[in-house]
Amino acid sequence: MPNPDAPADTRKLTPKLQEATAARDALAAALTQAGIQLPAVDVRTPWNDPLPDDIEDITEGARTPVEARYALVHLGVCSAPVALALATVIAKGAAR
Repeated sequence: MPNPDAPADTRKLTPKLQEATAARDALAAALTQAGIQLPAVDVRTPWNDPLPDDIEDITEGARTPVEARYALVHLGVCSAPVALALATVIAKGAAR
């Protein structure tokens, strides 16, 4: 969730972060529609770069160059029943 107290210019997302955020939101919506909720769905960068909402005191040059970054949708962990429900939904979709 965006930090409302962050300056507006720090809330701009790179294209890869925009892509991952849109994918996260679409996946969360689809899972919710199927009755499944993963508690820790998030967007992360593989180098532990701060996301725009996390930027506070960044040392100049300490970040990975923007053109080299990409973002991942992190699904977190879930209980065994949620994993089984997710597997069932995926299997049903694959059978179509």
